[in-house]
Amino acid sequence: MFVKNSLYTLFLLFFVTQISIAQDRITGEPFATRSEVLGQNGMVATSHPLATQIGLDILKKGGNAIDAAIAANAALGLMEPTGCGIGGDLFAIVWDGKTKKLYGLNASGRSPKGLTLEYFEKQKMNKIPSHGALPVSVPGAVDGWFELHNKFGSKPMSEILAPAISYAESGFPLTELIAWYLQRSIPFFESKGFPNIKDTYINQNGGSLPNEGEIYKNPYLANTYRKIAEGGRDAFYKGDIAKTIGKFIKEQGGFLSAKDLADHKSQWVDPVSINYRGYDVWELPPNGQGIAALQMLQILNGFDFSDIKFGSTEHLHLFTEAKKLAFEDRAKHYADMDFYDVPVSQLLSEEYANKRRAEIGKRAGKYNAGEISAGETIYMTVADKDGTMISLIQSNYRGMGSGMAPPKLGFMLQDRGELFSLKRGQANTYEPGKRPFHTIIPAFVTKDGKPFVSFGVMGGDFQPMGHTQIVMNLIDFGMNLQEAGDAPRWDHTGGASPMGQTTENTGTIRTESGIPYTTIRGLMDKGHRIGTARGVYGGYQAILWDDKNKVYHGASESRKDGQAAGY
Repeated sequence: MFVKNSLYTLFLLFFVTQISIAQDRITGEPFATRSEVLGQNGMVATSHPLATQIGLDILKKGGNAIDAAIAANAALGLMEPTGCGIGGDLFAIVWDGKTKKLYGLNASGRSPKGLTLEYFEKQKMNKIPSHGALPVSVPGAVDGWFELHNKFGSKPMSEILAPAISYAESGFPLTELIAWYLQRSIPFFESKGFPNIKDTYINQNGGSLPNEGEIYKNPYLANTYRKIAEGGRDAFYKGDIAKTIGKFIKEQGGFLSAKDLADHKSQWVDPVSINYRGYDVWELPPNGQGIAALQMLQILNGFDFSDIKFGSTEHLHLFTEAKKLAFEDRAKHYADMDFYDVPVSQLLSEEYANKRRAEIGKRAGKYNAGEISAGETIYMTVADKDGTMISLIQSNYRGMGSGMAPPKLGFMLQDRGELFSLKRGQANTYEPGKRPFHTIIPAFVTKDGKPFVSFGVMGGDFQPMGHTQIVMNLIDFGMNLQEAGDAPRWDHTGGASPMGQTTENTGTIRTESGIPYTTIRGLMDKGHRIGTARGVYGGYQAILWDDKNKVYHGASESRKDGQAAGY
Protein backbone atom coordinates (compact mmCIF):
# COMPACT_ATOMS: atom_id res chain seq x y z
CA MET A 1 0.00 0.00 0.00
CA PHE A 2 2.87 2.36 0.92
CA VAL A 3 4.56 1.71 -2.43
CA LYS A 4 1.37 2.44 -4.37
CA ASN A 5 0.76 5.67 -2.46
CA SER A 6 4.39 6.75 -2.91
CA LEU A 7 4.23 6.16 -6.65
CA TYR A 8 0.97 8.09 -6.82
CA THR A 9 2.52 10.99 -4.90
CA LEU A 10 5.59 11.06 -7.14
CA PHE A 11 3.37 10.95 -10.24
CA LEU A 12 1.25 13.85 -8.96
CA LEU A 13 4.29 15.90 -7.90
CA PHE A 14 5.84 15.37 -11.34
CA PHE A 15 2.86 16.86 -13.13
CA VAL A 16 2.33 19.70 -10.67
CA THR A 17 6.03 20.61 -10.86
CA GLN A 18 6.10 20.52 -14.64
CA ILE A 19 2.96 22.61 -15.02
CA SER A 20 4.35 25.27 -12.67
CA ILE A 21 7.46 25.74 -14.84
CA ALA A 22 6.59 28.30 -17.53
CA GLN A 23 8.03 31.47 -18.99
CA ASP A 24 6.69 34.80 -17.70
CA ARG A 25 5.57 36.04 -21.10
CA ILE A 26 3.85 39.42 -21.29
CA THR A 27 1.64 38.36 -24.21
CA GLY A 28 0.09 35.14 -25.44
CA GLU A 29 -0.17 31.74 -23.83
CA PRO A 30 2.34 30.95 -21.07
CA PHE A 31 3.39 27.73 -22.83
CA ALA A 32 4.47 29.60 -25.99
CA THR A 33 8.26 29.71 -26.38
CA ARG A 34 8.25 32.93 -28.41
CA SER A 35 6.13 35.14 -30.65
CA GLU A 36 5.44 34.32 -34.27
CA VAL A 37 8.04 35.34 -36.87
CA LEU A 38 6.70 37.89 -39.38
CA GLY A 39 7.78 38.79 -42.90
CA GLN A 40 6.29 40.30 -46.06
CA ASN A 41 8.52 38.86 -48.78
CA GLY A 42 9.16 35.28 -47.82
CA MET A 43 9.37 32.78 -44.98
CA VAL A 44 11.32 29.58 -44.32
CA ALA A 45 10.66 27.21 -41.42
CA THR A 46 12.78 24.08 -41.01
CA SER A 47 14.02 21.88 -38.19
CA HIS A 48 17.58 23.27 -38.36
CA PRO A 49 18.63 26.96 -38.22
CA LEU A 50 21.40 26.58 -40.81
CA ALA A 51 18.99 24.94 -43.26
CA THR A 52 16.52 27.76 -42.67
CA GLN A 53 19.22 30.32 -43.45
CA ILE A 54 20.13 28.47 -46.66
CA GLY A 55 16.50 28.61 -47.78
CA LEU A 56 16.23 32.29 -46.89
CA ASP A 57 19.42 33.07 -48.82
CA ILE A 58 17.98 31.35 -51.90
CA LEU A 59 14.83 33.48 -51.64
CA LYS A 60 16.81 36.69 -51.24
CA LYS A 61 18.88 35.85 -54.32
CA GLY A 62 15.74 35.60 -56.46
CA GLY A 63 14.91 31.93 -56.06
CA ASN A 64 11.36 30.81 -55.36
CA ALA A 65 9.85 28.67 -52.61
CA ILE A 66 10.57 25.42 -54.48
CA ASP A 67 14.23 26.29 -55.03
CA ALA A 68 14.59 27.20 -51.35
CA ALA A 69 12.81 24.05 -50.18
CA ILE A 70 15.08 21.75 -52.20
CA ALA A 71 18.19 23.59 -50.98
CA ALA A 72 17.05 23.36 -47.36
CA ASN A 73 16.07 19.71 -47.70
CA ALA A 74 19.51 18.86 -49.13
CA ALA A 75 21.10 20.63 -46.16
CA LEU A 76 18.88 18.73 -43.71
CA GLY A 77 20.01 15.43 -45.25
CA LEU A 78 23.51 16.44 -44.22
CA MET A 79 22.74 18.19 -40.93
CA GLU A 80 20.06 15.78 -39.65
CA PRO A 81 21.14 12.36 -40.93
CA THR A 82 19.35 10.94 -37.90
CA GLY A 83 15.99 11.63 -39.52
CA CYS A 84 16.23 12.20 -43.24
CA GLY A 85 18.36 12.16 -46.37
CA ILE A 86 18.47 11.09 -49.99
CA GLY A 87 18.18 7.46 -48.92
CA GLY A 88 14.53 8.18 -48.02
CA ASP A 89 11.20 9.31 -49.47
CA LEU A 90 9.44 12.66 -49.87
CA PHE A 91 5.90 14.04 -50.00
CA ALA A 92 4.86 17.61 -50.75
CA ILE A 93 1.83 19.86 -51.16
CA VAL A 94 2.41 23.02 -53.20
CA TRP A 95 0.23 26.12 -53.45
CA ASP A 96 1.26 27.70 -56.75
CA GLY A 97 1.06 31.48 -56.59
CA LYS A 98 0.59 31.70 -60.37
CA THR A 99 -2.21 29.22 -60.99
CA LYS A 100 -3.76 29.63 -57.50
CA LYS A 101 -4.05 25.85 -57.20
CA LEU A 102 -2.85 23.08 -54.90
CA TYR A 103 -0.63 20.28 -56.23
CA GLY A 104 0.37 17.08 -54.46
CA LEU A 105 3.52 15.03 -54.99
CA ASN A 106 3.99 11.45 -53.84
CA ALA A 107 7.73 10.77 -54.14
CA SER A 108 7.76 7.50 -52.22
CA GLY A 109 9.63 4.48 -53.50
CA ARG A 110 8.47 0.97 -54.31
CA SER A 111 9.50 -2.47 -53.11
CA PRO A 112 12.07 -4.51 -55.07
CA LYS A 113 10.64 -6.29 -58.12
CA GLY A 114 12.68 -9.39 -57.32
CA LEU A 115 11.39 -9.83 -53.76
CA THR A 116 8.13 -11.76 -53.31
CA LEU A 117 5.78 -12.55 -50.46
CA GLU A 118 6.67 -16.22 -50.94
CA TYR A 119 10.27 -15.42 -49.99
CA PHE A 120 9.19 -14.20 -46.55
CA GLU A 121 6.88 -17.17 -46.13
CA LYS A 122 9.66 -19.62 -46.98
CA GLN A 123 11.88 -17.89 -44.42
CA LYS A 124 9.00 -18.29 -41.90
CA MET A 125 8.90 -14.54 -41.26
CA ASN A 126 5.69 -12.97 -39.98
CA LYS A 127 7.16 -9.46 -40.05
CA ILE A 128 9.65 -7.67 -42.29
CA PRO A 129 12.80 -6.90 -40.26
CA SER A 130 13.29 -3.33 -39.05
CA HIS A 131 16.94 -3.13 -40.18
CA GLY A 132 19.25 -4.68 -42.72
CA ALA A 133 18.79 -5.15 -46.47
CA LEU A 134 15.29 -6.66 -46.56
CA PRO A 135 13.24 -3.55 -45.58
CA VAL A 136 15.05 -1.31 -48.10
CA SER A 137 12.74 0.18 -50.74
CA VAL A 138 13.60 2.57 -53.58
CA PRO A 139 14.60 6.00 -52.19
CA GLY A 140 12.30 8.56 -53.80
CA ALA A 141 13.57 11.89 -52.44
CA VAL A 142 15.95 12.85 -55.28
CA ASP A 143 13.35 12.16 -57.94
CA GLY A 144 10.95 14.23 -55.83
CA TRP A 145 13.38 17.16 -55.92
CA PHE A 146 13.57 17.06 -59.70
CA GLU A 147 9.81 16.65 -60.15
CA LEU A 148 9.26 19.73 -58.00
CA HIS A 149 12.03 21.60 -59.78
CA ASN A 150 10.87 20.70 -63.29
CA LYS A 151 7.34 21.89 -62.53
CA PHE A 152 7.98 24.96 -60.38
CA GLY A 153 11.71 25.65 -59.91
CA SER A 154 13.62 28.63 -61.26
CA LYS A 155 17.28 28.43 -60.17
CA PRO A 156 19.66 25.80 -61.63
CA MET A 157 20.14 22.72 -59.43
CA SER A 158 23.87 23.40 -59.27
CA GLU A 159 23.13 26.67 -57.45
CA ILE A 160 20.42 25.10 -55.29
CA LEU A 161 22.68 22.27 -54.03
CA ALA A 162 25.81 24.41 -53.67
CA PRO A 163 25.24 25.44 -50.01
CA ALA A 164 24.75 21.83 -48.84
CA ILE A 165 27.85 20.75 -50.80
CA SER A 166 29.90 23.49 -49.17
CA TYR A 167 28.75 22.58 -45.66
CA ALA A 168 29.37 18.87 -46.33
CA GLU A 169 32.97 19.58 -47.35
CA SER A 170 33.93 22.26 -44.81
CA GLY A 171 31.75 21.02 -41.96
CA PHE A 172 29.27 22.58 -39.55
CA PRO A 173 28.74 22.43 -35.76
CA LEU A 174 26.35 19.74 -34.56
CA THR A 175 23.30 20.85 -32.61
CA GLU A 176 22.49 19.37 -29.21
CA LEU A 177 19.60 17.19 -30.40
CA ILE A 178 21.30 15.74 -33.49
CA ALA A 179 24.50 15.02 -31.56
CA TRP A 180 22.39 13.19 -28.97
CA TYR A 181 20.73 11.05 -31.66
CA LEU A 182 24.01 10.33 -33.49
CA GLN A 183 25.75 9.22 -30.31
CA ARG A 184 23.02 6.62 -29.85
CA SER A 185 22.31 5.58 -33.45
CA ILE A 186 25.82 4.99 -34.80
CA PRO A 187 26.89 2.60 -32.00
CA PHE A 188 23.67 0.65 -32.55
CA PHE A 189 24.42 0.13 -36.25
CA GLU A 190 28.03 -0.75 -35.47
CA SER A 191 26.85 -3.36 -32.96
CA LYS A 192 24.85 -4.98 -35.75
CA GLY A 193 28.00 -5.34 -37.82
CA PHE A 194 26.61 -3.29 -40.72
CA PRO A 195 29.37 -2.32 -43.18
CA ASN A 196 30.53 1.22 -44.03
CA ILE A 197 29.06 2.79 -40.89
CA LYS A 198 32.42 3.75 -39.45
CA ASP A 199 33.76 4.92 -42.81
CA THR A 200 30.69 7.04 -43.56
CA TYR A 201 30.08 8.66 -40.19
CA ILE A 202 33.25 8.38 -38.08
CA ASN A 203 36.39 8.16 -40.22
CA GLN A 204 35.48 11.38 -42.05
CA ASN A 205 35.40 13.14 -38.69
CA GLY A 206 38.81 12.35 -37.26
CA GLY A 207 37.93 8.87 -36.02
CA SER A 208 35.26 9.81 -33.48
CA LEU A 209 31.70 11.06 -33.51
CA PRO A 210 31.48 14.80 -32.83
CA ASN A 211 29.60 16.07 -29.80
CA GLU A 212 27.41 19.16 -29.63
CA GLY A 213 29.24 22.19 -30.99
CA GLU A 214 31.96 20.12 -32.66
CA ILE A 215 32.43 20.14 -36.43
CA TYR A 216 30.80 17.41 -38.52
CA LYS A 217 31.76 16.72 -42.14
CA ASN A 218 30.56 14.37 -44.87
CA PRO A 219 32.73 14.72 -48.02
CA TYR A 220 31.23 11.52 -49.47
CA LEU A 221 27.80 13.16 -49.44
CA ALA A 222 29.29 16.32 -50.96
CA ASN A 223 30.57 14.23 -53.87
CA THR A 224 27.16 12.54 -54.28
CA TYR A 225 25.36 15.90 -54.26
CA ARG A 226 27.82 17.24 -56.83
CA LYS A 227 27.09 14.32 -59.16
CA ILE A 228 23.35 14.96 -58.79
CA ALA A 229 23.78 18.70 -59.41
CA GLU A 230 25.75 18.03 -62.59
CA GLY A 231 23.99 14.94 -63.94
CA GLY A 232 20.40 15.43 -62.77
CA ARG A 233 18.12 12.76 -61.35
CA ASP A 234 19.53 10.11 -63.73
CA ALA A 235 22.93 10.46 -62.05
CA PHE A 236 21.24 9.00 -58.97
CA TYR A 237 18.81 6.51 -60.51
CA LYS A 238 20.69 5.30 -63.58
CA GLY A 239 24.38 6.05 -63.05
CA ASP A 240 27.18 4.84 -60.80
CA ILE A 241 25.21 5.70 -57.65
CA ALA A 242 22.41 3.28 -58.61
CA LYS A 243 24.92 0.57 -59.53
CA THR A 244 26.72 1.02 -56.22
CA ILE A 245 23.46 0.75 -54.28
CA GLY A 246 22.28 -2.34 -56.20
CA LYS A 247 25.60 -4.16 -55.83
CA PHE A 248 25.84 -3.34 -52.13
CA ILE A 249 22.30 -4.44 -51.27
CA LYS A 250 22.77 -7.72 -53.15
CA GLU A 251 25.97 -8.38 -51.17
CA GLN A 252 24.00 -7.81 -47.96
CA GLY A 253 21.37 -10.40 -48.93
CA GLY A 254 18.77 -7.91 -50.12
CA PHE A 255 16.86 -7.49 -53.36
CA LEU A 256 16.82 -3.80 -54.31
CA SER A 257 18.53 -3.57 -57.71
CA ALA A 258 19.88 -0.90 -60.02
CA LYS A 259 16.93 -1.66 -62.31
CA ASP A 260 14.49 -0.96 -59.46
CA LEU A 261 16.04 2.49 -59.16
CA ALA A 262 16.06 3.05 -62.94
CA ASP A 263 12.35 2.19 -63.15
CA HIS A 264 11.35 4.56 -60.32
CA LYS A 265 9.11 7.56 -60.86
CA SER A 266 7.22 9.91 -58.56
CA GLN A 267 3.51 10.59 -58.92
CA TRP A 268 1.61 13.88 -58.99
CA VAL A 269 -1.65 13.43 -57.11
CA ASP A 270 -4.65 15.58 -56.23
CA PRO A 271 -4.74 16.53 -52.54
CA VAL A 272 -8.00 15.63 -50.76
CA SER A 273 -9.83 17.68 -48.14
CA ILE A 274 -12.66 18.05 -45.68
CA ASN A 275 -14.16 21.32 -44.47
CA TYR A 276 -13.60 21.88 -40.76
CA ARG A 277 -15.71 24.75 -39.42
CA GLY A 278 -15.23 26.83 -42.58
CA TYR A 279 -11.61 25.89 -43.27
CA ASP A 280 -10.54 23.36 -45.92
CA VAL A 281 -7.89 21.02 -44.53
CA TRP A 282 -5.83 19.24 -47.22
CA GLU A 283 -3.83 16.02 -47.12
CA LEU A 284 -2.46 13.58 -49.71
CA PRO A 285 -4.31 10.33 -50.45
CA PRO A 286 -2.77 6.94 -49.50
CA ASN A 287 -0.27 5.23 -49.48
CA GLY A 288 0.28 7.83 -46.76
CA GLN A 289 -1.84 8.23 -43.62
CA GLY A 290 -2.89 11.83 -44.17
CA ILE A 291 -6.57 11.06 -44.55
CA ALA A 292 -6.58 9.71 -40.98
CA ALA A 293 -6.30 13.33 -39.83
CA LEU A 294 -9.20 14.24 -42.11
CA GLN A 295 -11.29 11.35 -40.76
CA MET A 296 -10.59 12.48 -37.21
CA LEU A 297 -11.54 16.07 -38.00
CA GLN A 298 -14.69 15.00 -39.80
CA ILE A 299 -15.78 13.06 -36.72
CA LEU A 300 -14.85 15.93 -34.37
CA ASN A 301 -16.77 18.34 -36.64
CA GLY A 302 -19.94 17.02 -35.06
CA PHE A 303 -19.00 18.14 -31.53
CA ASP A 304 -19.35 21.70 -30.25
CA PHE A 305 -16.02 22.76 -28.76
CA SER A 306 -17.09 26.30 -27.91
CA ASP A 307 -17.66 25.23 -24.29
CA ILE A 308 -14.89 22.62 -24.12
CA LYS A 309 -11.56 23.92 -22.82
CA PHE A 310 -8.21 23.04 -24.37
CA GLY A 311 -6.53 20.18 -22.50
CA SER A 312 -9.69 19.25 -20.60
CA THR A 313 -10.87 15.71 -19.98
CA GLU A 314 -13.67 16.06 -22.53
CA HIS A 315 -11.28 17.43 -25.15
CA LEU A 316 -8.82 14.53 -24.83
CA HIS A 317 -11.58 11.93 -24.53
CA LEU A 318 -13.39 12.95 -27.72
CA PHE A 319 -10.11 13.37 -29.58
CA THR A 320 -8.87 9.92 -28.54
CA GLU A 321 -12.10 8.16 -29.47
CA ALA A 322 -12.06 9.84 -32.90
CA LYS A 323 -8.46 8.73 -33.33
CA LYS A 324 -9.29 5.12 -32.47
CA LEU A 325 -12.09 5.05 -35.03
CA ALA A 326 -9.95 6.57 -37.80
CA PHE A 327 -6.97 4.32 -37.10
CA GLU A 328 -9.08 1.17 -37.35
CA ASP A 329 -9.97 2.27 -40.89
CA ARG A 330 -6.32 3.15 -41.46
CA ALA A 331 -5.35 -0.44 -40.61
CA LYS A 332 -7.93 -1.94 -42.95
CA HIS A 333 -7.92 0.36 -45.97
CA TYR A 334 -4.77 2.50 -46.31
CA ALA A 335 -2.35 1.21 -48.96
CA ASP A 336 -0.79 1.93 -52.35
CA MET A 337 -3.75 2.95 -54.52
CA ASP A 338 -2.11 1.39 -57.60
CA PHE A 339 -2.72 -1.97 -55.91
CA TYR A 340 -5.83 -1.39 -53.79
CA ASP A 341 -8.99 0.64 -54.34
CA VAL A 342 -8.97 2.78 -51.19
CA PRO A 343 -12.51 4.19 -50.69
CA VAL A 344 -11.22 7.70 -49.94
CA SER A 345 -14.43 9.61 -50.70
CA GLN A 346 -16.53 7.31 -48.54
CA LEU A 347 -14.07 7.38 -45.65
CA LEU A 348 -14.13 11.19 -45.70
CA SER A 349 -17.87 11.64 -46.21
CA GLU A 350 -20.08 13.35 -43.64
CA GLU A 351 -22.49 10.40 -43.74
CA TYR A 352 -19.76 7.94 -42.76
CA ALA A 353 -18.43 10.30 -40.07
CA ASN A 354 -21.92 10.57 -38.60
CA LYS A 355 -22.14 6.79 -38.27
CA ARG A 356 -18.70 6.54 -36.68
CA ARG A 357 -19.35 9.45 -34.33
CA ALA A 358 -22.43 7.72 -33.00
CA GLU A 359 -20.22 4.93 -31.65
CA ILE A 360 -18.47 7.29 -29.23
CA GLY A 361 -19.71 7.04 -25.66
CA LYS A 362 -18.77 8.59 -22.35
CA ARG A 363 -16.12 5.99 -21.58
CA ALA A 364 -13.05 4.65 -23.37
CA GLY A 365 -14.16 2.39 -26.19
CA LYS A 366 -12.75 -0.41 -28.34
CA TYR A 367 -13.70 -0.30 -32.01
CA ASN A 368 -13.47 -2.13 -35.31
CA ALA A 369 -13.05 -0.68 -38.79
CA GLY A 370 -16.26 0.68 -40.28
CA GLU A 371 -18.16 -1.15 -42.98
CA ILE A 372 -17.48 0.33 -46.41
CA SER A 373 -19.54 -0.65 -49.38
CA ALA A 374 -17.50 -1.01 -52.55
CA GLY A 375 -11.23 -1.25 -49.68
CA GLU A 376 12.04 10.41 -37.11
CA THR A 377 11.48 12.60 -40.03
CA ILE A 378 11.96 16.23 -40.97
CA TYR A 379 9.23 18.66 -41.90
CA MET A 380 9.74 22.06 -43.53
CA THR A 381 7.72 24.74 -45.25
CA VAL A 382 8.67 27.71 -47.43
CA ALA A 383 6.76 30.67 -48.88
CA ASP A 384 7.94 33.28 -51.38
CA LYS A 385 7.09 36.81 -52.52
CA ASP A 386 4.89 35.55 -55.35
CA GLY A 387 2.57 33.63 -53.02
CA THR A 388 3.90 30.13 -53.69
CA MET A 389 3.98 27.93 -50.57
CA ILE A 390 5.33 24.41 -50.17
CA SER A 391 4.60 21.93 -47.39
CA LEU A 392 7.31 19.25 -47.54
CA ILE A 393 8.12 16.22 -45.42
CA GLN A 394 11.02 13.83 -45.89
CA SER A 395 12.31 10.87 -43.93
CA ASN A 396 14.29 7.64 -43.75
CA TYR A 397 12.10 5.91 -41.11
CA ARG A 398 13.27 4.68 -37.71
CA GLY A 399 15.53 7.69 -37.49
CA MET A 400 18.58 7.06 -39.64
CA GLY A 401 17.07 4.16 -41.58
CA SER A 402 17.98 0.58 -42.33
CA GLY A 403 21.63 0.58 -41.34
CA MET A 404 22.53 0.03 -44.99
CA ALA A 405 25.07 2.73 -45.97
CA PRO A 406 26.35 2.08 -49.52
CA PRO A 407 30.14 2.55 -49.77
CA LYS A 408 31.46 6.11 -50.15
CA LEU A 409 28.08 7.69 -50.97
CA GLY A 410 27.58 9.46 -47.65
CA PHE A 411 24.02 8.42 -46.80
CA MET A 412 21.92 5.58 -45.40
CA LEU A 413 19.02 3.86 -47.16
CA GLN A 414 15.54 3.89 -45.68
CA ASP A 415 13.71 0.90 -44.17
CA ARG A 416 10.16 1.79 -45.21
CA GLY A 417 9.57 -1.76 -46.43
CA GLU A 418 9.14 -2.75 -42.80
CA LEU A 419 5.71 -1.12 -42.98
CA PHE A 420 4.21 -3.79 -45.25
CA SER A 421 2.00 -6.51 -43.82
CA LEU A 422 2.99 -10.13 -44.49
CA LYS A 423 -0.57 -11.39 -43.94
CA ARG A 424 -2.19 -12.41 -47.20
CA GLY A 425 -5.31 -10.64 -48.40
CA GLN A 426 -4.83 -7.29 -46.67
CA ALA A 427 -4.75 -3.89 -48.37
CA ASN A 428 -1.12 -3.33 -47.35
CA THR A 429 0.13 -6.88 -47.94
CA TYR A 430 3.60 -7.01 -49.48
CA GLU A 431 3.83 -7.21 -53.28
CA PRO A 432 6.77 -6.56 -55.64
CA GLY A 433 6.87 -3.01 -57.02
CA LYS A 434 4.39 -1.75 -54.42
CA ARG A 435 4.68 1.35 -52.24
CA PRO A 436 4.42 0.55 -48.52
CA PHE A 437 2.01 2.23 -46.14
CA HIS A 438 3.67 5.51 -45.23
CA THR A 439 3.64 7.56 -42.04
CA ILE A 440 5.05 10.91 -43.27
CA ILE A 441 2.42 13.45 -44.34
CA PRO A 442 2.47 17.16 -45.27
CA ALA A 443 -0.61 19.31 -44.62
CA PHE A 444 -2.19 22.51 -45.91
CA VAL A 445 -5.20 24.63 -44.97
CA THR A 446 -7.11 27.01 -47.23
CA LYS A 447 -9.90 29.47 -46.43
CA ASP A 448 -12.38 30.63 -49.09
CA GLY A 449 -10.13 29.31 -51.84
CA LYS A 450 -7.03 31.16 -50.60
CA PRO A 451 -3.94 29.78 -48.83
CA PHE A 452 -4.07 29.97 -45.05
CA VAL A 453 -1.56 27.63 -43.36
CA SER A 454 1.16 25.29 -44.61
CA PHE A 455 2.22 22.99 -41.76
CA GLY A 456 3.41 19.60 -40.65
CA VAL A 457 4.21 17.63 -37.51
CA MET A 458 6.89 14.94 -37.38
CA GLY A 459 6.68 11.70 -35.46
CA GLY A 460 5.59 8.43 -37.14
CA ASP A 461 2.11 7.27 -36.15
CA PHE A 462 1.66 10.49 -34.17
CA GLN A 463 1.46 12.64 -37.30
CA PRO A 464 -2.32 12.45 -37.98
CA MET A 465 -2.89 13.12 -34.28
CA GLY A 466 -0.47 16.05 -34.45
CA HIS A 467 -2.16 17.48 -37.54
CA THR A 468 -5.55 17.25 -35.86
CA GLN A 469 -4.26 18.90 -32.68
CA ILE A 470 -2.74 21.80 -34.65
CA VAL A 471 -5.95 22.41 -36.64
CA MET A 472 -8.05 22.33 -33.47
CA ASN A 473 -5.61 24.62 -31.65
CA LEU A 474 -5.89 27.19 -34.43
CA ILE A 475 -9.61 26.94 -35.15
CA ASP A 476 -11.31 25.67 -32.00
CA PHE A 477 -9.07 27.24 -29.36
CA GLY A 478 -7.99 30.44 -31.10
CA MET A 479 -4.23 29.99 -30.69
CA ASN A 480 -1.77 31.78 -32.91
CA LEU A 481 0.64 29.81 -35.13
CA GLN A 482 3.43 29.59 -32.54
CA GLU A 483 1.10 28.73 -29.66
CA ALA A 484 -0.56 26.02 -31.73
CA GLY A 485 2.77 24.20 -31.99
CA ASP A 486 4.05 24.89 -28.48
CA ALA A 487 0.85 23.72 -26.76
CA PRO A 488 1.21 20.50 -24.77
CA ARG A 489 0.44 17.34 -26.75
CA TRP A 490 -0.71 13.79 -26.21
CA ASP A 491 -0.96 10.67 -28.28
CA HIS A 492 -2.74 7.34 -28.18
CA THR A 493 -1.12 3.96 -28.77
CA GLY A 494 -2.71 0.58 -29.30
CA GLY A 495 -5.22 -0.63 -31.83
CA ALA A 496 -4.90 -2.20 -35.25
CA SER A 497 -2.18 -1.25 -37.73
CA PRO A 498 -1.62 -1.59 -41.50
CA MET A 499 1.20 -4.05 -40.68
CA GLY A 500 -1.34 -6.63 -39.52
CA GLN A 501 -1.68 -6.04 -35.77
CA THR A 502 -5.19 -6.27 -34.35
CA THR A 503 -6.91 -4.34 -31.56
CA GLU A 504 -6.72 -6.04 -28.17
CA ASN A 505 -7.79 -3.30 -25.73
CA THR A 506 -8.58 0.41 -25.47
CA GLY A 507 -4.91 1.38 -25.69
CA THR A 508 -3.01 4.06 -23.75
CA ILE A 509 -3.10 7.86 -23.80
CA ARG A 510 0.40 9.27 -23.30
CA THR A 511 0.55 12.91 -22.23
CA GLU A 512 3.17 15.63 -22.15
CA SER A 513 3.84 17.27 -18.81
CA GLY A 514 1.71 20.32 -19.63
CA ILE A 515 -1.56 18.36 -19.51
CA PRO A 516 -3.13 19.05 -16.07
CA TYR A 517 -3.48 16.24 -13.58
CA THR A 518 -7.20 17.03 -13.27
CA THR A 519 -7.51 16.03 -16.93
CA ILE A 520 -5.55 12.83 -16.36
CA ARG A 521 -7.68 11.92 -13.38
CA GLY A 522 -10.85 12.59 -15.39
CA LEU A 523 -9.62 10.36 -18.20
CA MET A 524 -8.92 7.57 -15.72
CA ASP A 525 -12.49 7.93 -14.48
CA LYS A 526 -13.65 7.36 -18.08
CA GLY A 527 -11.71 4.10 -18.28
CA HIS A 528 -8.64 5.37 -20.17
CA ARG A 529 -5.20 4.04 -19.39
CA ILE A 530 -2.62 6.82 -18.97
CA GLY A 531 1.12 6.81 -19.55
CA THR A 532 4.04 9.04 -20.45
CA ALA A 533 6.68 8.91 -23.17
CA ARG A 534 9.84 10.70 -24.20
CA GLY A 535 10.29 12.37 -27.55
CA VAL A 536 7.32 10.87 -29.40
CA TYR A 537 5.31 14.06 -29.87
CA GLY A 538 6.95 15.21 -33.06
CA GLY A 539 8.31 18.57 -34.12
CA TYR A 540 6.41 21.30 -35.94
CA GLN A 541 6.96 24.01 -38.52
CA ALA A 542 4.30 26.22 -40.08
CA ILE A 543 3.71 29.30 -42.22
CA LEU A 544 0.43 31.26 -42.16
CA TRP A 545 -0.58 33.76 -44.84
CA ASP A 546 -2.45 36.84 -43.59
CA ASP A 547 -4.26 37.82 -46.77
CA LYS A 548 -5.63 41.05 -45.29
CA ASN A 549 -2.25 42.53 -44.31
CA LYS A 550 -0.23 40.55 -46.89
CA VAL A 551 2.13 39.21 -44.21
CA TYR A 552 3.58 35.74 -43.59
CA HIS A 553 3.60 34.36 -40.05
CA GLY A 554 6.19 31.67 -39.30
CA ALA A 555 6.55 29.22 -36.42
CA SER A 556 8.94 26.48 -35.30
CA GLU A 557 8.47 24.88 -31.90
CA SER A 558 10.99 24.02 -29.22
CA ARG A 559 10.84 20.22 -29.31
CA LYS A 560 13.41 20.32 -32.12
CA ASP A 561 16.31 22.62 -33.01
CA GLY A 562 14.35 24.39 -35.74
CA GLN A 563 13.91 27.99 -36.77
CA ALA A 564 11.44 30.10 -38.71
CA ALA A 565 12.88 33.15 -40.45
CA GLY A 566 11.42 35.69 -42.86
CA TYR A 567 12.23 38.97 -44.54
